[in-house]
Amino acid sequence: MARKPPRASMHPSAVADPTAAAGAGSLVGPEARLGEGVRLAPYAVVDARCRVGEGTIIGTHAVVHRDVVLGAGCVLGSHVVVHPGTTVGDGVVVGDHAVLGKPPRLRAGSASAREGIAPLVIDDGASVGAGSVVAAGARIGRGTIVGDQAFVRERAIVGAGGVVGRGSTVDCDVTVGDRVSIQTDVYLTARSTVEDDVFLGPGVLTTNDDRMGRAPLGPDGEPEPSGIELRGATIRRGARVGGRATLVPGVEIGADAFVAAGAVVTRDVPPATRVIGVPARPAGEVPAADRLRD
Repeated sequence: MARKPPRASMHPSAVADPTAAAGAGSLVGPEARLGEGVRLAPYAVVDARCRVGEGTIIGTHAVVHRDVVLGAGCVLGSHVVVHPGTTVGDGVVVGDHAVLGKPPRLRAGSASAREGIAPLVIDDGASVGAGSVVAAGARIGRGTIVGDQAFVRERAIVGAGGVVGRGSTVDCDVTVGDRVSIQTDVYLTARSTVEDDVFLGPGVLTTNDDRMGRAPLGPDGEPEPSGIELRGATIRRGARVGGRATLVPGVEIGADAFVAAGAVVTRDVPPATRVIGVPARPAGEVPAADRLRD
């Protein structure tokens, strides 16, 4: 005889609008609130004190941990995990197997370690692709698209209206402005700044550690990890960096500058200047017609 699927289970202190619906085996925890028209697919879990906005759909086997706020009209795919305290704005779409608000786990002595990581915030209209991980402490701006299998680390800020391409990494303590286009497989190293309207081509690589992890020796002859100075890239408004270009630690790409594909940038690039080659060398000015208007 076929086995009946388990019924949905709602804690007595949870509140659901009469129009909300929960599939077989789904669970709703204490003091959770489900708005008008919310749909929980089979085996979805909404933990204690969550707030789920009207019309939101939570996919099969998705887990929404405690104290999460989901805005109106969100769509969470199958097997999505949302960690405690995360705030997701209205109309956000999250692909299958994505992880939101993942807490960092770092090795002892990591330069990325900080106390008191804030919860993740995803603003209205953004989307997070299948298999992506967006860490606690990050913020994703309004309408920005995080592509499949991308990774946005703790304390990274990605502005509005941009794109983080498939498989790209925005490392910890990176600030990305509005309308930035980060193409496939880009690595933005920790402590970098990317201003508005920048374009980073596929496979662009930034670096931040001239010593490559080898700590200098202190007075006692032992390594001093605190002696490693991490310096990310600074990429000014409207700059364009071609595919597979590499930026060494601490370089600045000026506003409206153009870095050719495959270049290795070892020195600062002045505003509105084109550079090519290994190492990158000047190749004239960017035409006025190709520069952003103020």
